[in-house]
Amino acid sequence: MKIKMGLPVWGLGVAPLMFAIAVATSAFKQETLDPVHTERVVLGSIEETVLAEGVLEPRRIINVGAQVSGQIKALHVKLGQFVKSGDLIAEIDPTKEQYKLLTAQANLANVNARRKEAEITLNEAKLAFRRQKTLRENRSVSAADLEKAQATFLSQEARLEQLEAQTNEKILDVDVARSSLNQTKISAPMSGVVVALATKEGQTLNSDRVPTIAVLAQLDVMQVMVQISEADMARVKPGQNVRFTTLGATEAPSSGVLEEIQPAPPWIADDVNTGPIKNGESNRAVYYTGVFPTPNPEGRFRPKMSVSVTIIFGHAENVPLVPWAALSEPDGKDRYRVYVRKPTGEVTVRLVTTGLTDKIKAQVLNGLSVGDELLISPSEKATGLEAI
Repeated sequence: MKIKMGLPVWGLGVAPLMFAIAVATSAFKQETLDPVHTERVVLGSIEETVLAEGVLEPRRIINVGAQVSGQIKALHVKLGQFVKSGDLIAEIDPTKEQYKLLTAQANLANVNARRKEAEITLNEAKLAFRRQKTLRENRSVSAADLEKAQATFLSQEARLEQLEAQTNEKILDVDVARSSLNQTKISAPMSGVVVALATKEGQTLNSDRVPTIAVLAQLDVMQVMVQISEADMARVKPGQNVRFTTLGATEAPSSGVLEEIQPAPPWIADDVNTGPIKNGESNRAVYYTGVFPTPNPEGRFRPKMSVSVTIIFGHAENVPLVPWAALSEPDGKDRYRVYVRKPTGEVTVRLVTTGLTDKIKAQVLNGLSVGDELLISPSEKATGLEAI
């Protein structure tokens, strides 16, 4: 008996292959047609912020200058040195100021001598006038002699008053000269760190230009000068919490409170001197300077450091949050459409009112409950559904 094995053997080989292809194709279609990505409404914290750039400055900084001209004889400080109020910073050659003081003292002595002479002359004229007055009463002298004696007395009295005024003037000259001599020794007006030296020993200073010798700064408390864009001015106000980091910082951000916002941009003084800029003449960006202090006990903050500042104008804790990507079709009133998938798999559309947002998540004010499942993938969003 002949047995035909060709067809059955071939059929037995193809069937498993066809089954495997069908299973793989079905799985591929299922994976392609069902790329579901959802997230649930959860409780959490959120804050709304404004990002800005700033620079660190000493809370108090003073330029120490010279009030007299001359050559710097000695410089008693170095860069980075801490000085106390009253410490000697520099000395200017005092020779010229010493000569001025000696000259003023000599002029004062001269006027004093002339004043003493005038006092003696006045006393003589006074006695002579009294004698003439007595003799006139006895008709022993003429009226002309009495008038002459009186005129001499009054003249000497006026001369003495003039010399007394000159004496006061010369006393002032001596005081000014002594003050100028004292100003050749320049002392620190406050305690602080020498952050800059603008002169060297041997350099000649001209007081007419108000030369700076050193710059002192108190670095235990710094302040951040933050540039706030005019677009953010409606949201930023003094009293808001801030945090900032320096470039390359590895430690946690430092915190503070915005103390003030200066009323005008820093360059407004230039416009006062040059006149207002006409419309269209300049496209410069407008920034307002916000200021807040920050302690610096360890000295890790230094003048002119660049900082990134975060100004917090809204904060909420333990509130319902939704992913920002789940919100769509805003109506301009902080309301959005979201697609909610029920436990049955049915997708519904709801209108949600949001509050604070950081563009990653948004606070839910109404329209959703904690635990609601939201569709994120656009392919799963329902079409033709009315919001409820």
